[in-house]
Amino acid sequence: MSIAAIIVAAGRGLRAGGELPKQWQNLRGKPVIWHTFNDLRPHVDEIVVVLHPDDQARWAALGLDAAHVVTGGATRDASVREGLAALAANPPDNVLIHDAARPLVSAAIITDVIAALDHHAGAAPAIAVTDALWTGAEGFVSGSRDRSGLFRAQTPQGFHYAAIVSAHDQRTGPAADDVEVARDAGLDVAIVAGEEQNLKITTGADFSRAANMLGHDMDVRCGNGYDVHRFGDGDHVWLCGVKVPHGRGLQGHSDADVGMHAVTDAIYGALGRGDIGQHFPPSDTQWKGAASHIFLTHAVQLATTNGFKISNIDCTLVCEFPKIGPHQPAMKSALAQITGLDADRISVKATTSERLGFTGREEGIAAIATATLVKS
Repeated sequence: MSIAAIIVAAGRGLRAGGELPKQWQNLRGKPVIWHTFNDLRPHVDEIVVVLHPDDQARWAALGLDAAHVVTGGATRDASVREGLAALAANPPDNVLIHDAARPLVSAAIITDVIAALDHHAGAAPAIAVTDALWTGAEGFVSGSRDRSGLFRAQTPQGFHYAAIVSAHDQRTGPAADDVEVARDAGLDVAIVAGEEQNLKITTGADFSRAANMLGHDMDVRCGNGYDVHRFGDGDHVWLCGVKVPHGRGLQGHSDADVGMHAVTDAIYGALGRGDIGQHFPPSDTQWKGAASHIFLTHAVQLATTNGFKISNIDCTLVCEFPKIGPHQPAMKSALAQITGLDADRISVKATTSERLGFTGREEGIAAIATATLVKS
């Protein structure tokens, strides 16, 4: 069984506000019609898009592969007939007619409508009315209505192609939708389960609802950093932004803060932007003895510039001495101040190497860090 879809997109959608018709306004970075088209594409053999004459260039700019792009009529009925006519040369067995302003239709709804056409001339999704219904006049409730048997209609509405073409040919007046056209022509139309998510964007507030339903396209990245510095002469070491008294110092081109260097490289790594040496070359004398907070501040700013927020940082210091525990709160505080994170999103901890390797021989300190960055 061949199946085609018609996306009705010739309306102007002025109630939604904005400078563009609603189907051309952005929803999570793409026009509404882009989402609608891609919802349908996996389920049908071809798609006809019915456009307003002013929107042809906008459609072309999307680069989507519709089988036909046709100009709509003055009314929705007329636009649907143009879409049906575009399929006449190679008519499908079934056709789905869908509003461009419904960008969140699920695969379940589409497949349920298609399956129902095996047994019925038409099928459409709907949701039973559950709210109380009133009539009103001049700002006051004037009565109530029984909601039994009432449904909120949705699209796509599916039909046997030849039957819906004939039904439209017989039609002489306007109709609320294609189900009305079909029923007036004597076609049976089955109801399949609709979904609240399958909303039709009508007002400006609907864009926020649709965006929330689409969810966030989150870009989550993790980076690792590793650094080592050997001991030399001195009476203190800098670790994670804290000056820790010790019988020896750490040697390095900068202040040799091995923990902060590992954290900095973890952020650069998550961004795919190399390491400290790439941004602050050791060959450049201006960085000799530099405070490591300069490097970390740069990495944090780079993350922000690229739209990322640091979610958490985990740093492990590997050494026999000095003891890290007494200084851990101050280290977390120092890192929090530079990164803008709450202290409970920062972990600084220490371990030994069980007297193995250069750290076990107390020749230096190693650090490993992980940073998680999120863009939404």
